Amino acid sequence: MGFTLLALLTALVLARGTLAADIVDTGYAEYLGNRTFPNAVAYLGIPYAEPPLGERRFRAPLPLNTTRIAEESKGQVVDATKYPDACIQGPIGGTDQGGAGSEDCLKVNIYAPAGAKKGQKLPVLVYIHGGGYIFGNPSNWPLDHWIRQSPNVVIVSVYYRLDAFGFLTTPEFSDPKNGDLNAGFLDQIQALKWVKGNIASFGGDPSKVTINGESAGGGSVQHHLVANEGERLFSGAIAQSVYRTPTPTPDQQKPLFDLFVTQASCNTGDLTQKLSCLRKASVSILARAQEAARTLGGEYNSFHPVVDGKVILGNPTTLIKEGKFTKVPVIVGSTSNETVAGGTDPAATLKRTFPGLTDEDVQDILEVAPLSDFTNPAQQFQVVTGESLLICAREVIGGAYSTAPKSWTYRYNQRNPTSGGVGVGHAAENWMMFLGTNTGVNGTNTFTPMTPVENAFAEELIAYWLSFVRAGDPNTFKLSRSPHWPQYTLAGDGGSTKQRIVLQQDPKNTTTRSGSFIEQEPQKESKRCQVVASKSEQEQN
Repeated sequence: MGFTLLALLTALVLARGTLAADIVDTGYAEYLGNRTFPNAVAYLGIPYAEPPLGERRFRAPLPLNTTRIAEESKGQVVDATKYPDACIQGPIGGTDQGGAGSEDCLKVNIYAPAGAKKGQKLPVLVYIHGGGYIFGNPSNWPLDHWIRQSPNVVIVSVYYRLDAFGFLTTPEFSDPKNGDLNAGFLDQIQALKWVKGNIASFGGDPSKVTINGESAGGGSVQHHLVANEGERLFSGAIAQSVYRTPTPTPDQQKPLFDLFVTQASCNTGDLTQKLSCLRKASVSILARAQEAARTLGGEYNSFHPVVDGKVILGNPTTLIKEGKFTKVPVIVGSTSNETVAGGTDPAATLKRTFPGLTDEDVQDILEVAPLSDFTNPAQQFQVVTGESLLICAREVIGGAYSTAPKSWTYRYNQRNPTSGGVGVGHAAENWMMFLGTNTGVNGTNTFTPMTPVENAFAEELIAYWLSFVRAGDPNTFKLSRSPHWPQYTLAGDGGSTKQRIVLQQDPKNTTTRSGSFIEQEPQKESKRCQVVASKSEQEQN
């Protein structure tokens, strides 16, 4: 819809007095949002940086040119009622090759209470999606129903570059004339800077921002906790199922870069010529090349954040153990039965997943996880691989933040009813918290209707999360039926030590009772995660 026609339609509706609350003026442009619920407005596809096109491909994002936006809008209201294209997708698995989406994707979706105005200073949640740093589309995880439940916060969902488009790595990117390392992570930082400078226009408080993410989003949150970002961009963090994939060096990723260049048919000439070829190549060529490189690659065969020595200064767990992290309240946890590793041999899988582990390191990990501690080999495999890849972030971050200043930990114990499995697998909470969503290929998804019992449990989860956003404590605005969630403590009087909440719906299938309860962190799990944390340099996570 063109600006002129949109302005005419907006004027007609405004004359009836029904849409005035759905237009926000940022000072450089006015945006029309979508009234998705009577008390919630979604402003979709708001740009936060310049499009990373042409010569900007594989480079750090440029701050948004607000003068350009103002000139292009010509004083007319900009339509922000539809979800934008996702960033270029990598494959989710199987025969999927990815490639859908757009490079002009550095945008945010903003969900705000209807009528929210500058000066209200509502606390802000910034959500960073998961997907292994390879895929993910924020429209698959909508957040307007969170506003409907709690119309006293503002929520921002971030699009950031993925796979090779966001994390192409070669040592020569240490020189900005060639490109930039961790472009996708720098996108997230730029989004946080835009929030700091502009969220007040949507009723938000730029000094009260909580970052939240699951899987690679949780891994991103962990990176933000230890990154050198130059300024304070958040005041709280929620890290769900932190993806503890290796954070390699640029040198370790060089073979993957070389494979990518070859697969894109850009492997002739010097580096300048190769990069020029890559920047001129079509999206479809690069999409096929990044998947071929991953398939053919060696030890470090995925495009992920790397240690760049500028923003990402080292392996997150090591930095956290050394106390080199931003001190803010934290919630951190994982699901009961998660892993993202395939196979049956835990030793071989650990060596393949974490190339820096020696045989002795693997033996140390397996020594505290003997088969006799589990019901079968499959459970041992899930626990051993899941703890190194995901679960032990709960103990590492929860412990470090228990007095810096405080932390709460959880075990999510409600399976995705559409998953077909018996356990509570990776990302099970996403189904519950985002209207029964299941992610498909190329940025697609499927929503499954939820039962009244499931909706009641989802409301409990959202209340805990948004209570933390509002008060820095999940208990302050929790539902009355929900149990008190004790802080995680490393030392205390007996039973108060290392307690966590188990989040699950009422097993009696009522909508009026909570099924969540408090448990002690198992000593065997604590011991296993101590060993895993001691291998952070080798696992590079």
